Amino acid sequence: MNALAQGHHVIDVDGIPQEYEVRGVAGPVCLALTGGPGIDGGYFRLPALEERMTMVYPTQVGTTEDSRLPSHPDGYTMEVYVRFVHAVVEHLDVPRVYLLGHSAGGFFAQGYALTHPDRLAGVILHSSMAHNTLELREEATARLDDLPARFPGHPGPVTVRAVWEEPVVENPTDELRTARFRKLLPAYFKDYWGREEEFAAMAESVFVHNVNGLSFDHRGRLGEMRTPTLVVVGMHDFICSPRWAEEMIAELPDASLVQLLDSGHYGHLEQPAEFTDAVAGFVGVTETRWADNTATTA
Repeated sequence: MNALAQGHHVIDVDGIPQEYEVRGVAGPVCLALTGGPGIDGGYFRLPALEERMTMVYPTQVGTTEDSRLPSHPDGYTMEVYVRFVHAVVEHLDVPRVYLLGHSAGGFFAQGYALTHPDRLAGVILHSSMAHNTLELREEATARLDDLPARFPGHPGPVTVRAVWEEPVVENPTDELRTARFRKLLPAYFKDYWGREEEFAAMAESVFVHNVNGLSFDHRGRLGEMRTPTLVVVGMHDFICSPRWAEEMIAELPDASLVQLLDSGHYGHLEQPAEFTDAVAGFVGVTETRWADNTATTA
């Protein structure tokens, strides 16, 4: 079967099934890598981009019963995620692909760009950062302090902060992780409570699997990423804040920054037209650069 035929595909990676969906039948190939780690990918389907590109949606390893590692919920390292992404890229058998990584998907995209740059046309880091360390939680906690002032009199910010401060349960069930994330979800948007009806379906359907083990810090190495890169950040993102986007831009050698002024962590949902235009514009410019480079070296 054609690896880029529309629909559902399954390949074998070290004895573990790797699923992916193909949507869109024209234009450059782009893999959309979801966040979490451990979040089901339904929230990150991008129909507007499917009209301009061939979108490939890999199912994140560990998020189906069949794809769990023997060490589940441990052992989901950067190397593991990169290996599974690479297996899909190799199977697609095209010269170069784009990686569009949201949140933790951006972590994996960076890891891939640092190890397999020859397979990439470009990277889009959407609401992401270059590390997953204690600094992330410290910065996120500080930004949660802004919520009550933005929503005066609303009980939501108090509830969110209480959930954020709850002691971490060791090896929680998938259901417990999902319930906690859904309670925190309003903080991930600029104005969830003002647009709750619009985002309710996503909030009710998002599911988080219990996977552990992803600790990394690419700071000091991003200068090695020669792949053209677009960094997209929501200016109200509390978890992957503009601070981290600016930090990446300062170190990346070939990157541009797009700020979504009316978005939090989910800019593709909060400002879909602006997000789509940013990604499509970047891909268009990058494709022209590749074509010019090919013509020059021919």
